[in-house]
Amino acid sequence: MENMIKKIVDADNEAKAMEKDTLEEKEELSKSIEIETKKIYDDYMAKAEEVVKRNDIQEAKKAEQQWEEIQGKHNSVHIKLDSDFKLNCDKWVDEIVKRTVAQ
Repeated sequence: MENMIKKIVDADNEAKAMEKDTLEEKEELSKSIEIETKKIYDDYMAKAEEVVKRNDIQEAKKAEQQWEEIQGKHNSVHIKLDSDFKLNCDKWVDEIVKRTVAQ
């Protein structure tokens, strides 16, 4: 009978030790998963930031190019208007005076 009780106590102690080992292993795995998750997240975010920086540079270049095109068109229109003004200034003044006096 004592032998049977000793076996039961030993089995219980062994089960408690196994449970403790299992819980420790679970905790280690949980920490390992957490570390690996953070590493994956950090790697992903670093790559995403690099892509965003590249896109920012490309978009800035596109915007600068578009701005230069708009400035070029603006300058062309300005030159055309100046030319038209120089060619037609006297005619326009005469027309304005004629219409004003005619009223």
